[in-house]
Amino acid sequence: MLAKVLSSAIIGIDACMVEVEVDIAHGLPSFTTVGLPETAVKESKERVKSAVKNSGYAFPDDRITVNLAPAHIKKTGTGLDLPIAIGILGAMGIIPKRALCDWLFLGELSLDGRIKPVFGSLSMAITARNSGYQHIMVPYANRREASVMQEVSVYGAENLCQAVGFLCGDRAIEPEETIGDDVLTDTRPPLGDFSEIRGQEHVKRALEIAAAGGHNVMMVGPPGAGKTMLAKSMSGILPPMDFGEAIETTKIHSVAGLLPTNQAMVWHRPFRAPHHTISEAGLIGGGTIPRPGEVSLAHNGMLFLDELPEYRRSVLEVLRQPIEDRRVTISRAAFSVTFPASFILVAAMNPCPCGYATHSAHPCCCSETQVHRYRSKISGPLTDRIDIHVDVPSVSYADLTNPIPSDSSRAISERVAAARKRQIARLKKSGAYSNSQMNGRAIRAYCRLSSSCARLMENAAKKFGLSARAYYRILKIARTIADLDGEADLGTDHIAEAVQYRSHEHLQPVH
Repeated sequence: MLAKVLSSAIIGIDACMVEVEVDIAHGLPSFTTVGLPETAVKESKERVKSAVKNSGYAFPDDRITVNLAPAHIKKTGTGLDLPIAIGILGAMGIIPKRALCDWLFLGELSLDGRIKPVFGSLSMAITARNSGYQHIMVPYANRREASVMQEVSVYGAENLCQAVGFLCGDRAIEPEETIGDDVLTDTRPPLGDFSEIRGQEHVKRALEIAAAGGHNVMMVGPPGAGKTMLAKSMSGILPPMDFGEAIETTKIHSVAGLLPTNQAMVWHRPFRAPHHTISEAGLIGGGTIPRPGEVSLAHNGMLFLDELPEYRRSVLEVLRQPIEDRRVTISRAAFSVTFPASFILVAAMNPCPCGYATHSAHPCCCSETQVHRYRSKISGPLTDRIDIHVDVPSVSYADLTNPIPSDSSRAISERVAAARKRQIARLKKSGAYSNSQMNGRAIRAYCRLSSSCARLMENAAKKFGLSARAYYRILKIARTIADLDGEADLGTDHIAEAVQYRSHEHLQPVH
């Protein structure tokens, strides 16, 4: 007696098709699972056996062999419980085998037969659609997540009895209504509003440029100047995600187990702020079974690193690849996985160990050696990959008591969204979403310099000893400033403002 059931297994953030073959043969009672299962999959036999019995079905006292094909891919997670149980009941003849055709199943079984939520339901729905399958059955708690995919009918089952009754035609399960991009709205309360921050107008301007063009930012200033509040408020001016970005972000959070139960998608751009004690694996991902790290969880959003020099040097250096390539590749002996990691890096640090080297009223107690050692924790190659460098001075009493409010985050976000639309329309053929993602060809095409702009760039390159990377990043920033101004061509004012964001004190003039 043989039955075949389709399911999926997660590799990275994507799902691959898995064919669950169940054979029941006469012989001594046994339950063997083959096909490179990991520990959680091997343990499924105990959950499946108890769930089948406690659901009122007889469990065969024969030799059961479960093969998970393709056998060269390691199967992880608990989502194969339901397809294995369905396969056993199909091989016994309780479920008609014709009812198992063109279906994908996913779910973890509890001992009493309830179907518990699992990770990666959206990834399986995407794989089902891409493979031409139109029906999937998932845990009831995962039904909204999986229903994001159009052209796929999603059925949520609460327990094994309900799933079996539906497949046998005895019970009805209504398919979940498909969720489209017309409901893509961000209902999360903002972390902060720029109108609540007094002073720091030049910093707000820098963060507006960073949000509009997807540029990385470094803020340097004394304690209490508002760096953390500025970073949190920046998350509220990022342009809204389109449907494709929301799907990518949701897949990552689903696989990582961070998608709340019964939530369909991640509607808002992520804001991740890991503690400075984080490890390399925690930041970029890793483990025996690779899992996404903070840089991937911040995909399409922001990664905020407060007190940057407090992070270990080795942790900071692993950021160089994802900043440049916008993805992370984790290799193991038998396989490698790639996680997306396109994020805006926002870093904050003090100018010295005590924090008051640039304070107007508070004296600094650090020696030159201490200051140099503190700043040298951030390597030159990493610093060079941060587009915008801005000083955050202490806020004066006049600014604190100024009754005139500055622009709200809502007003700034409208300007940012308009600038981002211009970039997407201009860069759609290259596949880029923002100016920070422009390649060399796009820079040459859309960042042409007039003679006056070229002279200004030449003087800046000579004065500050700009690297080739810094030169091109200035052009990208200038392009973003022009987009915020609604200008088609770069002007000297755009170049001059962009240069000042690269002329931080670590860039000493060349003598």
